Amino acid sequence: MSSQGGFSKYSSYLVGDVLGITTQEIVYLAIAFVIIIILWLVLYNKLHTVSINESLAKSKGINVVLIDNIFVIMISIMVMLSIRWIGILLINSLLILPAAASRNIATNIRSYHGIAVIISLISGITGLLLSYYANIGAGPAIVIISGIFYLITFSLKGRVKG
Repeated sequence: MSSQGGFSKYSSYLVGDVLGITTQEIVYLAIAFVIIIILWLVLYNKLHTVSINESLAKSKGINVVLIDNIFVIMISIMVMLSIRWIGILLINSLLILPAAASRNIATNIRSYHGIAVIISLISGITGLLLSYYANIGAGPAIVIISGIFYLITFSLKGRVKG
């Protein structure tokens, strides 16, 4: 691929280009975000029950297959919309690191979700600022900040949960 110059057209999908987002893409992302937040708020208890114990969820009359499919579709839509900006190589880190950092210090499922969102927001904003002032890639900067959060929360793991 690279000997014919074909790699450059695919490299943006590997490493992404956070700063190359158009206004129309931001609108699509905002619409998807609102829809997913509404679904998350409406289905929170069902998602929580299915994730903890499928047998319990079935006994409570929850359609486990439907809830699983909705969850997979929500994740897939967000990954599909953000893959051009974040990149295939970084998307897994951005999905895993904030959640893992949050799990280290969260005391219940609600704080787990809230802390993960806060870590994601702080990592994103700080990573963008770092990339601007240090003249480095925005995606890797965001992941580095998320990784630092994980290391900090890992060191606090035993002290916070008690």
